[in-house]
Amino acid sequence: MVNKINAEINKVYFINKYTLVHILKGSGNIQVDFKNYDDWEDKAIFLEKGQYIKFTSDDFVVRFIDFPDEILFKSKDVRILFKHLISLGYINFSECEDCKMFVNKTVFNEEMVQFIDVSTKQWYWQNPFHANRDEYQIIFDVKDVIDAEFNNKIDTKSLVNHVHSDYNVQHLVKDKLGITINKLITKKQLLESKKEIAFTDKSIKEIAFDQGYKDPAYFNRVFKNNVGETPSQFRNTFDYENRDLFTQNITELIKTYHKEEHALGFYADKMNVSVKTLSKKVRQKMNNSLGQLIRSQIIFSAKDMLRKSENVKDVAYALGFEEANHFSQFFTNYVGVSPSTYKK
Repeated sequence: MVNKINAEINKVYFINKYTLVHILKGSGNIQVDFKNYDDWEDKAIFLEKGQYIKFTSDDFVVRFIDFPDEILFKSKDVRILFKHLISLGYINFSECEDCKMFVNKTVFNEEMVQFIDVSTKQWYWQNPFHANRDEYQIIFDVKDVIDAEFNNKIDTKSLVNHVHSDYNVQHLVKDKLGITINKLITKKQLLESKKEIAFTDKSIKEIAFDQGYKDPAYFNRVFKNNVGETPSQFRNTFDYENRDLFTQNITELIKTYHKEEHALGFYADKMNVSVKTLSKKVRQKMNNSLGQLIRSQIIFSAKDMLRKSENVKDVAYALGFEEANHFSQFFTNYVGVSPSTYKK
């Protein structure tokens, strides 16, 4: 099923089927499973059941494409699209003509298997963790075990025994992903704990027991050590039901003034708080820094102007840079190519 929407700001969209999220237009950040991303342009985002996505601006136009379960898991290769290892799972549209061909027209059921095939080939071509196909299958076998056993307090040794392989599984995961198996387990436990805290009315004690902790006080300590807040503070901060106006207000301020005002103090004055207070609240509410939000909006506007063939020097001055070379350095640092190269 294909569903095109004008996304509501700060609304949590729960993913109930294996879904491709295609962002047609918009500005600002997206949030998936409590992590914010500002590099979603020209990408197809694959989300699995149980994840969520929300949008920190009110101008996003988004297409959701659902995949039937029976189409998907005929091949283990499908896991590379939907089972995210470190952060967001996506393919680069700009580098995949076949992908664009499928998504730029209505996706019919009989074509979905083909679309999954070309997306899988594109992901392997991107090869984000510089592994071969056999290595990826071992890594995703590890992910499968973690997803199934995370709340049974499985440890690294037990997990490795579940994965039948001639590889040194611990070394492979650490070498390719940059983190240990134990850290992957902890990340999964924390993510599911956050979802229970944010999206249910269960008591913290009940959640602790559900997550396999015998001592709720110990669960509180582990959660605070990893997240920086107690479970109760995290629940109040996320504010799932009320969706207060803070996110919308700061987002609108940045969209309105980012071309002239880059200083944190300006936005703090507009919000009638100190820089420290505003920065802390942005971090709590949006899982991002105030500076990063401003920089992301500047980059978004710069790309838009460059795509419209505006002169690099004119773009620099329009975005509040006194020198064009300062803008070029800024853009290159965050985008990876110079403004001139991006324009071409």
